[in-house]
Amino acid sequence: MNWLFVALGGALGSVTRYGVARMWPMTPGGFPVPTLTVYLIGSFAIGLLYMWFSVRSGLGNDGARLFWLTGVLGGYTTYSAFALESTLLGFSLTGVVYVLVTTVGCIGLAWLGRLAGATLLAQA
Repeated sequence: MNWLFVALGGALGSVTRYGVARMWPMTPGGFPVPTLTVYLIGSFAIGLLYMWFSVRSGLGNDGARLFWLTGVLGGYTTYSAFALESTLLGFSLTGVVYVLVTTVGCIGLAWLGRLAGATLLAQA
């Protein structure tokens, strides 16, 4: 049954993010304000809701937690999960390594993915 909470929440979060992009379209080559806005709102919301579920229900209400944190905010922005995990690890060595490896690794792999896609398209 938990998968249903995640699926429904994910659908709601994804549609919400799509709505933000449609209402506030980014100009080509412009600063990605809509994406940044989604990331900032999502990061605040996951921190707030994490604490709410931790204090109010001891993270025992799996359905609501999965719906809001994993589903809605996961669909709205996966960055919120990265932000929460980073704050939970804190400024420890593990936390700093996690932030650096995630940031550099993801940007590097996105660049490699673009390069691979361009190469494949050029050969087609």
